[in-house]
Amino acid sequence: MKTRLKEALRKREATIGSWLAFPAEAPAEVMARAGFEWLVIDMEHAPIDVADASRLIRVVDLAGLPALCRLPANDPVFAKRVLDAGAAGIIVPTVESAAEARRAVDAAYYPPQGKRGVGLARAQRYGSGLEEYRAGLAESLVVIAMIESRAGVGDVKAIAETPGIDGLFIGPYDLSASLGRIGQLDHPDVRAAQARVRDAARAAGIACGLHVVHPSSSAVQTAVQDGYTFLVLGVDMIFLGEAAAAALRSCASQFVIRAANG
Repeated sequence: MKTRLKEALRKREATIGSWLAFPAEAPAEVMARAGFEWLVIDMEHAPIDVADASRLIRVVDLAGLPALCRLPANDPVFAKRVLDAGAAGIIVPTVESAAEARRAVDAAYYPPQGKRGVGLARAQRYGSGLEEYRAGLAESLVVIAMIESRAGVGDVKAIAETPGIDGLFIGPYDLSASLGRIGQLDHPDVRAAQARVRDAARAAGIACGLHVVHPSSSAVQTAVQDGYTFLVLGVDMIFLGEAAAAALRSCASQFVIRAANG
């Protein structure tokens, strides 16, 4: 599907989406109708395989949103399978060099820009829309490199300048672990590394993304003020867990009062 996500990334306009970790269609449809601009399907840390991802891509796409897939690895096989299934783009984990960024771009684009094999699946309308799909890739396909290690931060300038990379995305927890500050997302070392990634993206004229895992208006406001424009808000499982816990807390006191009064 044609979307304006790539244009927003190119212009560094603020755009906000969320994250899918449940390998089930109903939660994906609920999230797709919540008002986000796009959704990411997590194939790295969630129990979502290619078949699951194909179903979720269809649900999100038919709801009118771009579906991005966070791949389990920088692997051209995974990339072409989710793109053929109709994903609007890929988020590639643990990119640590310009060569690895180039590998990600090669996996997403057909020759001569890349090395992706040509298949006929949902994205190409099962054969009838191959030429239209191929012609639209330059204006619609999104390739985002995740920077989530000390090595990635060290080569972030070259990664950001790799042709075909539309944005950088910070993996906050893995980055903190790589820096020896696991889970300390506000530690000065972690924040300095994040700023270096953000500044490299800005200098290269591409977007920089951040995952606000536990969302709040103040956290999003801070992220936007800091210059992050590709924002992931929460995760489906966190939304469910926190909403359930909040509902229980709000009702528990009344339950206790009524029980005490017989």
